[in-house]
Amino acid sequence: MNRIAVVIPCYNEAATIGQVVREFAETLPEAVIVVGDNNSHDGTAQAARQAGATVVSEPRQGKGNMLRTLFRAVDADCYLMVDGDATYPAGMARALCDKVLNDGADMVIGDRLSSTYFTVNQRRFHNFGNRLMRGLINWMCHSNVQDILTGYRALSRRFVRNFPLRSQGFEVETEMTVHALEHSFKVDSLPVDYQERPAGSHSKLSTFGDGYQAIKTALALFGEHRPLRFFSIIALVLLVIALVLFIPVLIEYFQTGLVPRFPTLIVSGFIALLAMLLWVGGMILEVISRNHWKQYELTLMHDNENSAH
Repeated sequence: MNRIAVVIPCYNEAATIGQVVREFAETLPEAVIVVGDNNSHDGTAQAARQAGATVVSEPRQGKGNMLRTLFRAVDADCYLMVDGDATYPAGMARALCDKVLNDGADMVIGDRLSSTYFTVNQRRFHNFGNRLMRGLINWMCHSNVQDILTGYRALSRRFVRNFPLRSQGFEVETEMTVHALEHSFKVDSLPVDYQERPAGSHSKLSTFGDGYQAIKTALALFGEHRPLRFFSIIALVLLVIALVLFIPVLIEYFQTGLVPRFPTLIVSGFIALLAMLLWVGGMILEVISRNHWKQYELTLMHDNENSAH
């Protein structure tokens, strides 16, 4: 088992991966550096090997798939996850890992948004998306995490071994953050400088496509971890629609004693019934979710006891 493992998921990062590997090897000379080659066709794997990294291949496209393979292939006390695009400073690697190894943190977030991200990054939709995801996740989890989507994180062995990673693409950071917050893992953060990609390096992110996936993942996790609140919001919206349809019919009945718009009355009744069913379903799922949470906590305690022995 390695003390520190630097895991770098990559897709077509030949222009920068050699620089990233060398910088992190210099900062953390005792660490094993493993580059995940996710179907690159520009010589990323060769550049990583030449710089001294171990290369693990994953044919299924997507950052989530690549990280799943890296986490299964490497055993370490601390996993330093970083992108291969040379946008994160290697100089902060030691500080991030120390919080895991010495301070007992399970996840240490390299916080770009409290540092230079908004001044360096000129893509307004990316800035808006980061703010939107931060607000949504913090509202959902009653937390105060400053950077939800950063690709620079230090993770404990306990977290990695008990994180059921399901995402396939770039929404993995959202899933990772929510899982840590919902299951009371110790989450910390450190501000890190963000720098633009070097010349010749190009982003693989799709502003709208990956943004949509991240928001969809956040909403799905909201429904999974907070089902009562999630379905209550939908039920409330439906109930308001039902009332908007029903009240004019009711007023007309009081005025004339007649109900000429039976279709509107029937539709409003069905919508109100659907709202009640969703609310009841949310209550049932809330009980199931809490039972799953308790079972997960008991599993963590059991794993900790086994590790101690």
